Amino acid sequence: MNGLSLAYLGDAYYELEIRRYLIQFGYTKVDLLHKMKVKYASNQAQASIMNHLLEQNLLNEEEISYYKKGRNGAHFTRKNINMVDYQQATGFESLIGYLSLNDEQRAKDLINLGITFIKQGGYDG
Repeated sequence: MNGLSLAYLGDAYYELEIRRYLIQFGYTKVDLLHKMKVKYASNQAQASIMNHLLEQNLLNEEEISYYKKGRNGAHFTRKNINMVDYQQATGFESLIGYLSLNDEQRAKDLINLGITFIKQGGYDG
């Protein structure tokens, strides 16, 4: 599967996991849930998480290769985000998509690391 197909899957998987995380706090207003979700699932947040994972050497070589597949396949089309963030976010989604198919526990572990990173102020969206 190519990097962009994995990113397509990873985007949906990641967003579902973020929604599950947020709903556990008992919020019921959809507008508030959406605003909170954006803090974790925006392209900028995903790029920040990806940078954190790389800087902390938390990924193995295979995971990095799937990140690069998505990053290098990303065709920049957005006007509200810079190209580097867009490519890194697409790479992150590709990695999550790959892991969701091959090692779901690892996908969840990386997502939880990302949630913790954002909660601790790594990205303030």
